[in-house]
Amino acid sequence: MAQITIKDLTIQFRGPALLDSVDCEIETGHRIGLLGRNGAGKTTLMKLLIGDVEPDHGSIEFASGCRVGMMQQDVPEAADRTNLQVVLGGMEDRDDLADWQREQMGLKVLSRMQLDPDGNFAALSSGMKRRVLLARALAPEPDVLLLDEPTNHLDMDSIQWLEGYLGRWSGTLIFVTHDRTFLQKLANRILEIDRGRIFDWQCDYQTFLKRKEAALDAEEKQNALFDKKLAEEERWIRQGIKARRTRNMGRVRALEEMRRERRQRQDRVGTVDLKIDEGLRSGQLVAELKDVGFRYDERVILDQFSTTVMRGEKIGLIGPNGAGKSTLLKILLGQLSPQSGSVRTGTNLQIAYFDQLREQLDGDKTVAENVGDGYDQIEVGGRSKHIIGYLSDFLFSPERARTPVRFLSGGERNRILLAKLFAKPANVIVLDEPTNDLDYETLEMLEERLVEYGGTVLLVSHDRTFLDNVVTSTLVFEEDGVHSYDGGYSDWRRQVDQRKSREKQSKAAEAIVTPEKETKPDAKSKPAEPASTTAARKLKFTERKELEDLPGKIEKSEEAIAKKTEKMADPAFYQQAGDKIATAQAELNRLQEELQTLYQRWEELESLEK
Repeated sequence: MAQITIKDLTIQFRGPALLDSVDCEIETGHRIGLLGRNGAGKTTLMKLLIGDVEPDHGSIEFASGCRVGMMQQDVPEAADRTNLQVVLGGMEDRDDLADWQREQMGLKVLSRMQLDPDGNFAALSSGMKRRVLLARALAPEPDVLLLDEPTNHLDMDSIQWLEGYLGRWSGTLIFVTHDRTFLQKLANRILEIDRGRIFDWQCDYQTFLKRKEAALDAEEKQNALFDKKLAEEERWIRQGIKARRTRNMGRVRALEEMRRERRQRQDRVGTVDLKIDEGLRSGQLVAELKDVGFRYDERVILDQFSTTVMRGEKIGLIGPNGAGKSTLLKILLGQLSPQSGSVRTGTNLQIAYFDQLREQLDGDKTVAENVGDGYDQIEVGGRSKHIIGYLSDFLFSPERARTPVRFLSGGERNRILLAKLFAKPANVIVLDEPTNDLDYETLEMLEERLVEYGGTVLLVSHDRTFLDNVVTSTLVFEEDGVHSYDGGYSDWRRQVDQRKSREKQSKAAEAIVTPEKETKPDAKSKPAEPASTTAARKLKFTERKELEDLPGKIEKSEEAIAKKTEKMADPAFYQQAGDKIATAQAELNRLQEELQTLYQRWEELESLEK
């Protein structure tokens, strides 16, 4: 039996229906990624499931005793409240429990999440506040958990913790996220809201992308054939008097039906037409920092830090929330003076800054007023363009362009910022968390344009896929300071893992080869080689045998992964029950981790052999 059944559900505010007579069933234990363009109705569907909004027509039926919880997207102020008080605030509807039972349940989930019940919620970081809000949603023990953009404003460590926790959670999960890595790791089923309909793709995210592309191609061809047929029938109906006298009335009725069908058809929403005007070419040097130091009271942000940013580089800044990424950006751009060391900025710099807090937007002004600064015409790429036409490139209809910003969704506000950002020429683009709330089509378009862009990009983001696809190097805030790495997020993680592996090997070698008690040198004996050198070149018999066997084990592991991946790529695979799909995905993850372990061991033994 389905846990949630949606029947003939319709809801409409202004314009076309967000959900138009849709049906859907959600089974126990599924982890569902809910996708759709900004404004398609994802948050509305969640509000319908939680009971905050009533449908215009249709129904939502829940299995007996099914409880639904939701982790809210916006973090409340909750001044002078403890973590336990915040969590208990989410259990007010559990009338079947006594106060002491609610408290015990709250304490239990806080302990499981390693949170202090008596801690001050207002004093926590954004990531820890999100953890408390997740505890608030889980404390009533819901059967279905709804998450709306759960990774927004979280740092890498918090996102990975959340992935691990939700991966172990046994209930049903429905979530909206812009983070494609998070989506790929957690979702075993994709639901997509598109033009008032819900499409159930019954697969993971990567398979969805392939199927979606094929479906769009098929839809485009089908619509083209329909429109061609309609045009032929329109020409026939406009023929002369003789033709009308002998007109086939069945054919006329069919034409009327085709006209009606064409009027009702909602054309697919286009893609943002994003263009970047590089403006004047900057000097070869963008910024040079030498032995820069900066601190807030006792907290050190930079300590004798040096780096050089050259024209055309695309640099990602990675680090925990509050580590100092924004401070480093301001120092690089010459907007903040260091407390020690020197900073030299380049010439002819035209800087465009994307602010994650959207402080550049005035909520009381319309979209057009915010982007055009009150003017009807703007100059883009050396050409004058009407503001309404320019905003249509960013998928804002004339009506939407005249709407005050405060009425728009988070994704739409980010698109406004992009429109405002690229309305002026810039040879240095600074992006502070640009991916929050954007749909995946807009994300991919932004990635493509940044890769093609010939200027300099400074990017702060916790979106691992975005970093991998855009940046060429990273500046990472680590425990012992800021370090530079080649490549994106995955390259940084790989280099860190390799460094830790080498350190582990070095410690292991030191532990194995300990110097004997000092003895007087024997004149007849040859000088002994240094212990570290001997340890680095010689392997034990068992280690040598293990090294010889590793290539065969790796080959078998790769073959097993290839077979499992091929099987899961078959569309028929995702027609199975959800628990079987989840088991297969877990087995694939185990095989991949096992292969990684084999490679690491091979590298360790080879380094000792050398």
